[in-house]
Amino acid sequence: MSARAGLGAACGRARLTVSPPHAPRGDPVPDSPDFADLIRRVRDRDPDAARELVNRYESTIRRVIRIRLRDANLRRLLDSTDICQSVMASFFVRTALGQYEVETPEALVNLLTAIARNKLANQANRLRSQRRDVRRDAAGEDATPHVPDAASDPSEQASARELLDKVRDRLSPDERYLAEQRAVGRPWQELADELGGTDVALRKKLTRALDRVMAELGLGDDDG
Repeated sequence: MSARAGLGAACGRARLTVSPPHAPRGDPVPDSPDFADLIRRVRDRDPDAARELVNRYESTIRRVIRIRLRDANLRRLLDSTDICQSVMASFFVRTALGQYEVETPEALVNLLTAIARNKLANQANRLRSQRRDVRRDAAGEDATPHVPDAASDPSEQASARELLDKVRDRLSPDERYLAEQRAVGRPWQELADELGGTDVALRKKLTRALDRVMAELGLGDDDG
């Protein structure tokens, strides 16, 4: 099963102390009494929780992407499905490894929206930085240039759980320890008392580590 199938088959800072941009007005926020249980299952690395995330939130994220992709030529070059799946994969991995902690459906939608906006903007900028004439490429007869699939090799053949294992295996021993301790719910300050430094420094360390590994696996683009 591919990462696309695992996370799209139906398709940092903890506690979000600074709220990202809100989801588009009029788009209902998926809600249910078992939201906390869903997030707990994500943190427990349950692949079924990854699929449930897609079921609940894919339509919201795809709408954000469609609204942001106003340029018809960019819409042809950038696949909204790939971006959506990359958003979900990033959230699943970063939550399971302790970077993200969300408490409400609204906070989750805000975070997913911010991740989608970052990925979309960065991929569009990448096209421009390559000095590609988007209009010419979109209208030409040659094969359409394509931004690499966010779920492409080497993560292409990984299920949600396998993708998480790939990320974990690429962390250094101290980074892995930090991620594992966060995953079981240890507070940042408690870890700072044990490891030295500050909670802010540890947050940054984990974020940088996951940024590096996600980029190596083709799932980067400054998730935030």
